[in-house]
Amino acid sequence: MPQATPISDKRTALLAAALEVFSEHGVDGVAVPEISRRAGVATGTIYRYFPSKEALVNELYREQKTALGRRLNEGFDRKAEPKAVFAEFWRRLVAFAREEPRAYRFLELQDHRPYLDKASLKLERKVLAPMSASVQSLQAKGIFRSDVRHEVLIALMWSAFVNLFKAERDGYLKLSQKDIAAARDACWRMFTDE
Repeated sequence: MPQATPISDKRTALLAAALEVFSEHGVDGVAVPEISRRAGVATGTIYRYFPSKEALVNELYREQKTALGRRLNEGFDRKAEPKAVFAEFWRRLVAFAREEPRAYRFLELQDHRPYLDKASLKLERKVLAPMSASVQSLQAKGIFRSDVRHEVLIALMWSAFVNLFKAERDGYLKLSQKDIAAARDACWRMFTDE
């Protein structure tokens, strides 16, 4: 039986429980009572903080996407040597996936889902904007290939990263540091046409 949650922490408990169950089962696979049960609150309590399950999903999405954005963008020296910039971005993605597996899994499941609202989609674009600007700049300098639109290059790298960690999570492989570095270097070559 879950412990009772102090009143001041119910919203936080609901968000934590939602992260837990959504990362395990996806949003569509979870009913509101399961979130309430895991949070240790009555089912109706959810509706005091969030008018609907979709509102809860969007609030959680914005919270976790903001955390990812901080991890990817704060204190990032984008003026360093291009390969070092790419390696640092990859390292930060790996760190987030390893250190925040539930948040990473939840965000991975949510990309472009129909229940994400305009505010969530706007935040996603804001988080990705520095990466997009970096890729465009490196294309303009002739470092990254220019025969592929920058959005396509980003999508290719992102999908490679997501599927690499999904294969590990699904038990198809166990990633060593050497594997992660080799995948990073393969993506770099894809960007540079080396």
